[in-house]
Amino acid sequence: MSRLFDTGFRRLLDGLALVGCLVIAASVVLICVNVAGRALGLGGVRWTDEASEYGLYAVTLLAAPWLLERGQHIRVDIVLTSLPPKAGWALEILADAAGFLLSMGIAWYAFRATAQSAAFGMQTIKTLAFPEWWLLLPLPLSFALIAIVFARRIAGALAGPRHASASDAASLF
Repeated sequence: MSRLFDTGFRRLLDGLALVGCLVIAASVVLICVNVAGRALGLGGVRWTDEASEYGLYAVTLLAAPWLLERGQHIRVDIVLTSLPPKAGWALEILADAAGFLLSMGIAWYAFRATAQSAAFGMQTIKTLAFPEWWLLLPLPLSFALIAIVFARRIAGALAGPRHASASDAASLF
């Protein structure tokens, strides 16, 4: 069952990262069409800048759990690697536990904000207009996935050898 969950979870994260890549590609195409239209005197696409801003926000939230799972997030290992192996291992677990708790807190707060926005019928109105909760929904989902990744990292550290080093940054599984 655990192997099935691991495979499904990794596929989910890979799929989200792929969607993030597609959003970047679509943004590039949109910006190019906008610039070409202006250069040719055809006028630009008015909502391009706004759509690109929303796309950047979405890509950040889509890719964050995937990057953390792969150990490709920003990480400072200077303290971790300068400690004795068991102390580094304990610090690694402590940092992952803090990440788990903070991610769960953010996910819960974002879920409540998203639910309130939907309940009150809040709208985001700039050039584009749409329900605000559409913009908020990726937050609780992304941070819930990040919390799961932190939990998996803790489980991997507890099941593995009692040491940590910079080479462990890529994955504890």
